Amino acid sequence: MIIFGLQNYSFIMKTHKRLCFFRLAVLLGGIALFLCSVTTPAYSGDDKRAFVGVGIGFYNVENLFDTINDPRIRDDDFTPQGSNRWNTERYFEKLDNLAEVLYKLGQEVNPDGLAVIGLAEVENETVLEDLAAHEKIRDRNYQVVFERGPDRRGMHVAFFYNPDYFEYISHNNYPTVVPDRPNFITRDQLLLTGNLLGERMHFIVAHWPSRVGGEARSRPGRVAKADIARNVIDSIQEAEPGAKVFMMGDFNDNPTDISIRKHLRSQGNKEKVSDDELYNPFESFYRRGVGTNAWRDAWSLFDQILFTPSLLGDDYSDFKYLRAEVFNRPFLRQPSGRFQGYPFRTFGGGVYLGGYSDHFPVCVYLIRELKTE
Repeated sequence: MIIFGLQNYSFIMKTHKRLCFFRLAVLLGGIALFLCSVTTPAYSGDDKRAFVGVGIGFYNVENLFDTINDPRIRDDDFTPQGSNRWNTERYFEKLDNLAEVLYKLGQEVNPDGLAVIGLAEVENETVLEDLAAHEKIRDRNYQVVFERGPDRRGMHVAFFYNPDYFEYISHNNYPTVVPDRPNFITRDQLLLTGNLLGERMHFIVAHWPSRVGGEARSRPGRVAKADIARNVIDSIQEAEPGAKVFMMGDFNDNPTDISIRKHLRSQGNKEKVSDDELYNPFESFYRRGVGTNAWRDAWSLFDQILFTPSLLGDDYSDFKYLRAEVFNRPFLRQPSGRFQGYPFRTFGGGVYLGGYSDHFPVCVYLIRELKTE
């Protein structure tokens, strides 16, 4: 947990500067509490309030497969004899790379990293357990939430959560049924429910169908996924008025596409979002030309985290939205060549590159005022 001692709390709401200069303050119940002081010459008042900060993230990790052939799925390429020559050395390098990213995500707001992380393109529970046990992030004790779905290639979504911050309650899988396409098979969407430092929250993670065959031809599959997710969110909000719900994933659509704007019912303007819509902070990134993945010299922002407007506002007696981030640090970018600046991926053109992923991670950060006696 991190405690922000802010000499000017509005300062962090108006800037995206790094929140830093952490120093150990006290140990309480085995959890380290840190004090962060942010000062600015523009500050002229005496408002000194303390805030707890947490991070929520999503990361498409690009084909996190083990080396063992699973006859139930098409994973032959990710075996030592397959086209990718996927062996133990490459698998461990992949784990090391991903653990480095997960270690660094969210540290500007909390040195313990992210409290909850949605993941995409993972093969099974074993690879998730191997990743969580990596020495770089082992101390966080990330717990795994995973359900095998029907994807023929064996790519699924999952969650990590830090039990020091998040108390698990339940999870559920939502398959995709398209009435006029009975043979349509795609990845399930996964709902996680629990308490984030005592506040009940819901997280849906998704990896919608790709654009193979063209954007228009493949669009109905993504629209179907959006409708299912929207129905789940509506059901939660009906049962729990004011519920805090996050929708995250690799949507294979941009923030302004019909699946996101119309079918998920999203809004990129905080001042205009209504109670039956989701706020999408990544729409503004997209409009500024910031992307999370690139293809044929064009950037897309397929990776997004949206949430209900119950997380907006300036009453910080409970968790509220602070800011969003596309985590595109230099070490995650292709260092040279024609694709310099693109995500530094594991494979490119069938060639092993030894990078991280073909997507950048995304995060949103929340803060809550620390209650004092």
